Amino acid sequence: MKTGLIIYVVGNDSENFIDEAKLQGQIPAWADIVEIVAQKNGHYDIHDAWWKLIARGMQRIICKIAEINDSEKVILTQKELRLCG
Repeated sequence: MKTGLIIYVVGNDSENFIDEAKLQGQIPAWADIVEIVAQKNGHYDIHDAWWKLIARGMQRIICKIAEINDSEKVILTQKELRLCG
């Protein structure tokens, strides 16, 4: 079963584009495809990223929260959001 991961970035508004490189070493190995939802990225809400993952064949989708701290470092938390549907 293919698993997609949505990373929802909260916290200090960053002026920079957030990509997988800023989360290096934090993305779980089970994630086949990762979509990032942040203010400066292409996705502005979770639903947009969710539909993109469904269209790419993901059967299971997990949404995790990442925080931007004061030093602009992105940290993946253990918090998850429940997606319905």
